[in-house]
Amino acid sequence: MNDPNQHPDFEKRRRNLQSVARKMMQAKAEAADGKPKDGATKTKSRWAGKLARWGPVGVLLIFVLGKLKLVIPLVKMAKLQTLVTMLFAVWVYAQIWGFVFALGFVLLILIHEFGHLIAMRRMGIKAGAPVIIPFVGAVIAMRSLPRDAYVEAFVGIGGPALGTLSALVCLLIGFSTDSLFWHALASTGFLINLFNMLPISPLDGGRIVGVMSRWIWLIGYILGISLFFLTWSPILFLILLLGLMGLGRTLRGHNKKYYDIAPSKRWKMGMAFFLLLAIMVLGMWTADAQLEGIHPATQAEPDV
Repeated sequence: MNDPNQHPDFEKRRRNLQSVARKMMQAKAEAADGKPKDGATKTKSRWAGKLARWGPVGVLLIFVLGKLKLVIPLVKMAKLQTLVTMLFAVWVYAQIWGFVFALGFVLLILIHEFGHLIAMRRMGIKAGAPVIIPFVGAVIAMRSLPRDAYVEAFVGIGGPALGTLSALVCLLIGFSTDSLFWHALASTGFLINLFNMLPISPLDGGRIVGVMSRWIWLIGYILGISLFFLTWSPILFLILLLGLMGLGRTLRGHNKKYYDIAPSKRWKMGMAFFLLLAIMVLGMWTADAQLEGIHPATQAEPDV
């Protein structure tokens, strides 16, 4: 039996009606705010409206995808291995925290890694797509090396900077919605980036402080070792072991030209490092303050 909807005249009338409807809606919207809306704005509004129906997950996706300047390079840089490892990580973490929080957690890690990728692109460094490893974090393979310590520090601070921004957005959403889910996600985001700011190689903090003074690494290892004895974290032990293996050679002055950086760049990176640390600590303290006194049964079911 022929479908009347497939008749050429019917299809033509349907397209005409749709075109008229779109024009009327556009004219109505322009009259409301006094300025025309281009195709990109209409498209953005459509997908934003659909994502908003997904609740907190949709809002988080809107934040990640909303910046068009970031979407284009992120889509180009994202590979199949990133998607596969991301889905696997979400599945693993979902066994512990549930799907919604696991998805938010993995997205926070992915945003952190995209911060590194964006910084690499700006510095002209080639790199592979991020690979997410459950209970470890994520790794990006550099296909070319930074030319000096400042470039390495710039790439290193890119991840915590964008990661902290995403945690701040979660915190603001938490205050605007009075949702424990978003406060918990914000606190977790700040913690992830704060841990990465430990001045220990190969963590981001170790890459950043090298441009200021390599002797700061000694302070970092004292803090790291103290933290290890408090937490007995096997991941932290592995990081400390890897870093200590190359610490002696670096402190003896290996590749001095690599660390020959203008004082102005050292000061700028140092100020950015400590300012970012302050934002993380304050942000995590603020998020944790909203979660204090919550009964464990309440924490088991996130308030979305």
